[in-house]
Amino acid sequence: MKQYFVQTFGCQMNVHDSRRIEEVLRASGYREATEPALADLLVVNTCSVREKAEHKLMSLLGTFRPFKEGQRGTVLAVAGCVAQQEGERLLRKAPFVDIVLGPDNIPELPALIREVEQGAPPITRTVFDMDDPQFLRAKPQADRREVTAYVTVMKGCDERCTFCIVPYTRGSERYRPADEIVGEIQDLVSGGGREITLLGQTVNSWHEPGADAEASKSESRTAASTSRFAGLLRRISKEVPDLQRLRYTSPHPRHITPELVAAHADLDVLPAHVHLPVQSGSDRLLRRMARRYTAEDYIARTDALKRSKPGLTLSSDFIVGFPGETESDFEQTLELVRRVGFVAAFAFKYSPRPYTPALKLGDEVSEEVKDERLARLFAAVATQQSAHLQSLVGQELQVLVEGPSPGDTGRFAGRSERNEIVHLMAPEGYDPTGELVAVTIDEPYRHSLSGYMADAAGLPERGRRTRLSVLDVGGAS
Repeated sequence: MKQYFVQTFGCQMNVHDSRRIEEVLRASGYREATEPALADLLVVNTCSVREKAEHKLMSLLGTFRPFKEGQRGTVLAVAGCVAQQEGERLLRKAPFVDIVLGPDNIPELPALIREVEQGAPPITRTVFDMDDPQFLRAKPQADRREVTAYVTVMKGCDERCTFCIVPYTRGSERYRPADEIVGEIQDLVSGGGREITLLGQTVNSWHEPGADAEASKSESRTAASTSRFAGLLRRISKEVPDLQRLRYTSPHPRHITPELVAAHADLDVLPAHVHLPVQSGSDRLLRRMARRYTAEDYIARTDALKRSKPGLTLSSDFIVGFPGETESDFEQTLELVRRVGFVAAFAFKYSPRPYTPALKLGDEVSEEVKDERLARLFAAVATQQSAHLQSLVGQELQVLVEGPSPGDTGRFAGRSERNEIVHLMAPEGYDPTGELVAVTIDEPYRHSLSGYMADAAGLPERGRRTRLSVLDVGGAS
């Protein structure tokens, strides 16, 4: 049986795509290799959103090249957003690559491999499925129980932020029918899934394909609301009763509607945490970024979310050093951080991305200033995160256990209702994977918490005193 090895870079969307690549390969008779040197097929699944993505890819390809050249018949494929972005150019840069595969062409991979094995020259397939969108459906794996899973509800992006390459690498927005989404979630939960994260570049812009036309015909506000994102959340909550938690990423602030806020108030399945990218607190920069909201708009929507569910926390994405950013602009970002009270953030220095309108803006901020501002931003968020973690000491959190902690025999890992990732010790012989367990927090660390299972009366005293770290707080965009 042939073996594959998949290396993944980037966001949750890429992790989801890699899982679908693996499913396509397993259905074609492949099994996973434990290391690249053993693989008949090497796949690099790439992300082009962050800085130096192409450099990282070329470096890894250099590492993989000896495996390919040292084994007769090994196939090397590059998938994902850099593949979509570079296309044929990638084959000129790395002529030893056999297949360049865009995100919409994953189902074609087995056929492309056969062509290469039969002597075909290097192949590029980077065609968007605009006319007939295809969404790969995740299936429960008998040999790999996944307590948490990702389900794609839409792909592509129509926002056209000036810094972002996603519309170029993922295309315009295409939406998946609600029946398919609910059916996939039902299958995953039947197979042991307990938490689902809905995925999309602007996930909360989802609507039922053709819903606008139907709503205009019927002039029914009820029909329109149920075919939008909040209606999808309500339908999932109703039709998948065994689902413990339902998350979504990454939402756009423009689509935080009153209906979505009300869903957070009404649905217990929605946890008390939202990751909502803002990028900047300066209205002038938000206009240059083409974000289409103001800092005041953002604050109003986050305030509404916090009112909807007591204790709800927020995390966000930021770009520092965007072209033309002044010290005053950056201070407005810090003020937004304090005003909203983020407990975590993903922040990055601006880096020019190919084909984006921001390339024409000029007014480059120096790397030294970017570094200094990034440090100040992280410090501001860290202060708030520390206070948040300290406030949890003595509290009992409901933790959904996802499985054993990597490298920590006897420990298990899971997340709280506010997305803190908790490592906990279970009583000997007890596997809480897939269960909601009560964990009492006893001490905070810099980015983490320590705790113990509140109902584990039989735990050895040394087990209770072992500090159980929390990895991180927040999400990705």
